[in-house]
Amino acid sequence: MRVTHVQLADFRSYPEADVELGPGVTTFVGRNGQGKTNLVEAVRYLSVLGSHRVASDGPLIRFGAERAIVRAKVEKAGRSLGLEVTLNQGRANTARLNRGAARPRDLIGILRTVLFAPEDLALVKGDPSGRRAFLDELCVALQPALAGDLSDYERVLRQRTSMLKSARHARGDLTMLDIWDEKLAELGGRIVAARLRAVAALAPHVWAAYQDVAPDGGDCAISYATSLADDLPEASAEIGELLLERLREVRPKELDRGVTLAGPHRDDLEIRLAGMPAKGYASHGESWSCALALRVGTYDLLTSDTGPDSDDDGEPVLILDDVFAELDAGRRAALAARLERASQVLITAAVAEDVPEALAGRVIPVTKGRVGDE
Repeated sequence: MRVTHVQLADFRSYPEADVELGPGVTTFVGRNGQGKTNLVEAVRYLSVLGSHRVASDGPLIRFGAERAIVRAKVEKAGRSLGLEVTLNQGRANTARLNRGAARPRDLIGILRTVLFAPEDLALVKGDPSGRRAFLDELCVALQPALAGDLSDYERVLRQRTSMLKSARHARGDLTMLDIWDEKLAELGGRIVAARLRAVAALAPHVWAAYQDVAPDGGDCAISYATSLADDLPEASAEIGELLLERLREVRPKELDRGVTLAGPHRDDLEIRLAGMPAKGYASHGESWSCALALRVGTYDLLTSDTGPDSDDDGEPVLILDDVFAELDAGRRAALAARLERASQVLITAAVAEDVPEALAGRVIPVTKGRVGDE
């Protein structure tokens, strides 16, 4: 799998951009603020329908423009596919697949990417929300249909929480709350089951990747942390039943506080280093090694994925966004050695010298929003 062509219109700092991409390594080089990260952010957006830098789509639309367009050609399993998303101010986004109208979510799962960025340190040191997002992104890469469940869960969660807040002041008929409980438990059961499968599949890859990037650092282990049970069943229906029971148990507290206190939105991905929680115990360097192990492990898992939704050309496109400037020489070399055989790597760097020789390839300068010689 690789991206062969990227076109932008009014995306971030670009009124327009048109870039051809080849196999192997491509490095976009430029000082901060020149627009190099905007290019790889656009590729990433077509993969996951989101940015790794901002939580909403608004900042992705160039100031003063009504919309932004991100378009790419992707070679996958011997086919050439055209992906396009239009980001609209104040309106729902639209999409096209091979020039035909599509829903944005229809594009999910077509282009697989794995992103390394300075923000990855928050996977270890940050709040659980970031780790949940990482896990859900992996689940969708492994099972694209789960994107619908995640979207529906967020909608039901908002509705249920709104009803809890209203019920705090008027505790009357709670029949509708019972209905929302059942729907939340059904969706939540499927999400938790998918997360459990993803963690089980990812764990050995994370362990092996950590041994490569920090060979003297001990073991790095991941597990799924939830309040539902110490030993969860595998079936989503059974997990849903446990969640429904839990919702009934905590309802009095929920009515007092006006928040939903049980469900996958409160779970976490636990990262342990040498048996201790990485968050709070790991040094800065160890935290970086854990974050790298999560990303390298994800790449290895997606490359080896043979599940029902996988294809013959499922190796993801690697995106390394200004990450080498954050790493010491040892971690740079270890990361480069791990990834040098990838079919396509897109790198951003302030100076070309930041990129290890093992990842030498095509270098494209980016200056004041101009890409190469355009």
